[in-house]
Amino acid sequence: MDETRELWEKAAAFHGHVCGGLTIGYKAALYAIELLGITFSPDEELVCVAENDACGCDAIQAILGCSIGKGNLLFHMTGKQAFSFYNRKTGRSVRLVLRPSGKQMTREESFAYYQRQAPADMFDVKETKITLPERAQFFESCVCDGCGEVTGANWLRLAGDRKLCVDCYHTYDRFHV
Repeated sequence: MDETRELWEKAAAFHGHVCGGLTIGYKAALYAIELLGITFSPDEELVCVAENDACGCDAIQAILGCSIGKGNLLFHMTGKQAFSFYNRKTGRSVRLVLRPSGKQMTREESFAYYQRQAPADMFDVKETKITLPERAQFFESCVCDGCGEVTGANWLRLAGDRKLCVDCYHTYDRFHV
């Protein structure tokens, strides 16, 4: 089995089914590999900022090793099928933006259409708009004075002398009932 087929099988197994959205992320990952000379990221050497939280993100996780838990898969929600990839070792980056297909498609048509496309025909290659995010940080765990649940110190809010989690903290809002 060739390497790209293995990567497709890996992405499909991770996602649980095949679809047009998974294909978009798969082709974006292949194109990023080609353009940036990257491979699977065991830590934070590679960063992806996805502008959506759709199926394609699963392909990027499976193929490139970008994940929420490692802090190298981040979301800048614009609703676009766009992915910015950053190579921390070389400083190179690229933003891949899906080109419009020009027609409405069913799920089956979308899958077949994107499977036939070469990555270079699917994406506009642009400069990244977002500065390379800093590496993930570790924060002390603290107990919320409201609910007693543990939360990261960076998420605490001060209300008088009480340290509250986001759920327990209420801001002043005259329209809040």
